[in-house]
Amino acid sequence: MNRNDFPILNKNIIYFDNGATTLKPSILSETISDYYNNYSANAHRGDYDISLKVDEMYEHTRELVKNFINAKSSKEIVFTHNTTDSLNKIVFGFFSNYLKENDEILITKAEHASNILPWFELSDKLNLKVNYIPLDNLQVTLDNVKKSITKNTKVISIAHITNVVGDIRPIKEIIEYAHQNNIIVVIDGAQSVPHIKIDVQDLDIDFLAFSAHKMCGPTGVGVLYGKEQYLNNTYPIIFGGGMNSSFEFDKTRIYKEIPTILEAGTPNIAGVIGFGAILEYLNNIGIDKIHKYEVELRKYALEKLKQLDNIIIYNEASQSSIITFNVKGVFPQDVAIYLNKYNICVRAGSHCAKILKDDLGIKNTVRISLYFYNTKEEIDKLIEVLSNPDILKEALV
Repeated sequence: MNRNDFPILNKNIIYFDNGATTLKPSILSETISDYYNNYSANAHRGDYDISLKVDEMYEHTRELVKNFINAKSSKEIVFTHNTTDSLNKIVFGFFSNYLKENDEILITKAEHASNILPWFELSDKLNLKVNYIPLDNLQVTLDNVKKSITKNTKVISIAHITNVVGDIRPIKEIIEYAHQNNIIVVIDGAQSVPHIKIDVQDLDIDFLAFSAHKMCGPTGVGVLYGKEQYLNNTYPIIFGGGMNSSFEFDKTRIYKEIPTILEAGTPNIAGVIGFGAILEYLNNIGIDKIHKYEVELRKYALEKLKQLDNIIIYNEASQSSIITFNVKGVFPQDVAIYLNKYNICVRAGSHCAKILKDDLGIKNTVRISLYFYNTKEEIDKLIEVLSNPDILKEALV
């Protein structure tokens, strides 16, 4: 990887908000521009050359996604708008028909809003129970999962890596135990797929959701992976062009098979094709190399932060690229504004995990989230700025 691949880094910024979205290499804009400038037709609609090229490029990306997560079939890959969209399609498209009154969904208080609010809505609609797996030092353990399961538990829906604590859950063991108890497992992979190798067959994942924009890809493109048996029983929540084979005046209609039935309307064609170029870019770097480098960076950053007396670290034990902290006596958003004066970009707030405060003991934090284009020199600059003894006074100016 060459940092020159990322034009925005020439603007002399230090970008530590990769958990929210990542920077984009120039290959993305080049690929998207090529589509718009040279073969900008619709997908799966035409019988002429440039339309057929769109079909080929669009489905090539689907194949790349299949290989990236080692799905059995490209039928198991559905393109959506983002992780939120994918989770909603899973909740309302599959589980709205699968779950019955008094069935139980297990989540945790560390989940992102997108993996909580759809379950709240469905539970109100169907009179379901939503319960929480207790956190052990902010981590999910297999023992606590076992203790939380009841005879009514039908689904466990958790992030592989959470976006605040950054803990890497033992999902292979959780899934294995869940399946022994006939429980379906939904995995929010927004913070894991961009950073560590995901093999859906080895992990035996039932449903997986993730976003392109968190792995150097475009916004507006997400992925819903589901085992074929489950996707075949996932009802579309959007109807219209592309997903039907025919319909008649008497309401007779025939819908297409997966994944097309779940992709109604004109998709983000340019984004999907661009995502294909990004997957090839990431494959060339190597996801294992990315993870190894991030572990090294995180260790370096933690060692430096722990030397500062004014820093409170909340997730030292986590193994991902996320570090969550606060500066003593300074409101998190003020820290973020202060760092921005030095062109350092971080996230501050509750990070869409608004009930984590029950376990974390505080509502708002500062988060730095690293990716493979970050450097130790950038971390040194962050430490230098946070070491300022007048940080409280400057943050409030």
